[in-house]
Amino acid sequence: MQYALLLKLKIKNHRENMTKINRELLEELDPDLLLMDGFDDCIAGIVERYGEEDIICYDRDAVWDKLGKMGMSCEDAVEFYCFNQLGAYMGERTPCFVYQP
Repeated sequence: MQYALLLKLKIKNHRENMTKINRELLEELDPDLLLMDGFDDCIAGIVERYGEEDIICYDRDAVWDKLGKMGMSCEDAVEFYCFNQLGAYMGERTPCFVYQP
């Protein structure tokens, strides 16, 4: 528990110097976090849940934008996201997505 707190403080200090969380730091914090390859710049943060393991949270709109930059139409990007990312259950540590209404 103490080690996790120290790593979280390290992330806080790291975030003051950079705007994005880097994969290496996340893997140091918790090597079992599930990350989507190629979407590190879309990470919104880590979700801490009582009685459960932490999970990664992605910014949904950033994911959609990234899919668009990969050449997908808006409709294809949303469909791909819904089926392959939002709809992909990989166990209790499946990442979640957040958006601003």
